[in-house]
Amino acid sequence: MARFKQKGKKKVTAINTASLPDIVFMLLFFFMTTTVMREVDLLIQVKVPEATQAKKLEKKSLVSFIYVGKPLPAHQLLFGTEPRIQLNDQFKEVPDIQDFIAQERDAMDENDRNKMMVSMKVDESTKMGVIVDTKLALRRAQAYKISYSSLKVEKLR
Repeated sequence: MARFKQKGKKKVTAINTASLPDIVFMLLFFFMTTTVMREVDLLIQVKVPEATQAKKLEKKSLVSFIYVGKPLPAHQLLFGTEPRIQLNDQFKEVPDIQDFIAQERDAMDENDRNKMMVSMKVDESTKMGVIVDTKLALRRAQAYKISYSSLKVEKLR
């Protein structure tokens, strides 16, 4: 029988890295375009309540958020420990809600204004008085579509 002889050891060829920068920049561009940055810095503590039945919002561009809760410890010296209302990046009072809704409506397309929804992110330990006052101000501003943010938990049987 014939034997095959190896003619020296084979060298491992180097990996071509010429296209590596292109791939890195493609990935960088992809993540830069798909990542959504947080629009509002929370100044309050919000632990949303749990719910067994929850529905995800469809079009978040039509949703304006109102945050209600205790100020963060860094802001408690200035604003106290009672629940406060946060609109965008500032603490506001109940009468300011009407102006906030008007500004949000003006920023929208004319076709989408009637589809506007207000989502309230309320801390679970907040008393109902603040929430009722907020809802009355929303009613005066003709913002009738209101949703409450919650965490969905599975129902135990």
